[in-house]
Amino acid sequence: MGEAPREAAAVHDSYDRALPFGMHRVFGAMNVLGTLWILALMVLINLDVFGRNLLAAPVRGVTEMVSLSIVGIVFLQLADTLRTGRFTRADILLDRLKRTRPALGDALQALFHLVGLALMVVILLASWAPLAEAVRIREYVGAVGDFQAPVWPVRLITLAGLCATALCFALLAGMDIRRMLRRREAAA
Repeated sequence: MGEAPREAAAVHDSYDRALPFGMHRVFGAMNVLGTLWILALMVLINLDVFGRNLLAAPVRGVTEMVSLSIVGIVFLQLADTLRTGRFTRADILLDRLKRTRPALGDALQALFHLVGLALMVVILLASWAPLAEAVRIREYVGAVGDFQAPVWPVRLITLAGLCATALCFALLAGMDIRRMLRRREAAA
């Protein structure tokens, strides 16, 4: 029974180590910003509820701010979620391979990270045009005369989160490949 936690830790060893260039700190800071943003939204929502029920004066724009914020928060926290091994995926095969054939497990994990990198790059490239368009037409949410918030800052945060996640995928793939090559050299 005491072996299971140690085995689980060994399976995800690339997630527990510091990333090159101190990027784990950058990704962690982005995660903290997302968490602080959640706290700010909670305060705003509570102020709106209390204002509505106690003072008959709701806070304007809460619905719009929440809808914009959800996207920004997700992309701010995406890279750190990947780095810490909390990204959603089925690990049954990968965990078994990491225990029984570690080099093959490293190769499969590197492939997962490279496919993730490709996906992030595709999404990133597709996201530039909507950002430029939002800036060009001064896109906003809300109603004129009531509450308006520009859309471009959240689109920019989305691009930053995509860049960070793509970089995280690339760094993890590099770590997986180096670990796989070290295992092969040690076995030879």
